[in-house]
Amino acid sequence: MCSYAEDLAQEGVNKVKTSKGPTYSEYLKLDRLLSCQELLSEEHTGEAVPDEHLFIITHQAYELWFKQILFDLDSVRKIFMAPIVDENQTLRIVSNLERIVKILKLLVDQVLILETMSPLEFIEFRKYLSPASGFQSLQFRLLENKLGLKPSCRVMYNQQHYREVFKTEPDKKALEESEHEMSLLRLVEKWLERTPGLEAGGFNFWKRYQCAVARYLEVQRKAAENCRDEAERDETIAEFEKVKSSFESILDPDIHRALMDRGDRRLSHKAMQGALMTSFYREMPRFSQPYQVLTLLMDIDSLLTKWRYNHVMLVQRMLGNKIGTGGSSGYMYLRSTISDRYKIFLDLFNLSTWLLPRAYIPPMPHAVSRTLSCSQLHEAFNEMDIEEEKSKFIHARQ
Repeated sequence: MCSYAEDLAQEGVNKVKTSKGPTYSEYLKLDRLLSCQELLSEEHTGEAVPDEHLFIITHQAYELWFKQILFDLDSVRKIFMAPIVDENQTLRIVSNLERIVKILKLLVDQVLILETMSPLEFIEFRKYLSPASGFQSLQFRLLENKLGLKPSCRVMYNQQHYREVFKTEPDKKALEESEHEMSLLRLVEKWLERTPGLEAGGFNFWKRYQCAVARYLEVQRKAAENCRDEAERDETIAEFEKVKSSFESILDPDIHRALMDRGDRRLSHKAMQGALMTSFYREMPRFSQPYQVLTLLMDIDSLLTKWRYNHVMLVQRMLGNKIGTGGSSGYMYLRSTISDRYKIFLDLFNLSTWLLPRAYIPPMPHAVSRTLSCSQLHEAFNEMDIEEEKSKFIHARQ
């Protein structure tokens, strides 16, 4: 028996030795990859500025990671495009989003490596870069569009539309397509609108939430009015009115719609209901992975903001207020991109505004909880039209 196993192992070794597959270098195309670093300082003066090599390597690494992020992002978007998102695929969504988050953390830290350059060294080769600019990174613009950044939210670059810096037809076409296809934001919105438990004929979470908010606000109002000190009472009542107004902005669909028209909110009113429900019941198995999805989307936004901030600090450190190589205002332009207008999932960050203490969370009846836990499986049976298996499942539950 052992001899037979040894013969099989040896046969496997022999096959590997005689395999005509690629070598490590051939598989990774290292001959091309490692010959892509051409130093302009050396080309112009005959003597290379050492920091230019680091500058090229770092930005090439950025572009490779952007390519991986786009690959994983497209995979997630494809799953969300299904009329009903298969719960068996939710783990894949979480896994891909987690990987994107880890890559972005790496890219944020990668700025620290660029900071090892000295401003004087950077000046020595920067003069050869014009009109090249990081703003011309096609992949980063595709990433922003596929996540859901609206063109209207962008800061003007040199008083022109952001697409104007891209000159080739394939680049322009790719950008236009990325603007018109369903972004992750819109797909998540549709997904949240279908959150089980929102139905008026079922658990009707939104009606229960409105009642819970009314009870919460009534308690807050009485507490404010019962303050003995007049100055403190006036201040507390004023604070209560602000809280009440904030809740009205989420309870009233018309107010919410007006805020969306102004660009202050991104998600539909129904989607916000789904996001709130997911947040309240995140400890239930049915909502745990969806809650992870929402958390990871916020992580992506946070890390992109951190990356922009680190980039701004790097530019100021290296260039001060010099004009950018692409003709922009450099530091001043980049600083203007660090704002909420560049957050894709801004509404998810603001959800905490309308969360209630646990004592006010509408309890979910056990029967409803059981129904939600197996609803997706019932949908799968209906879609597949496997009546026999469906009957067995229902009989087993009884």
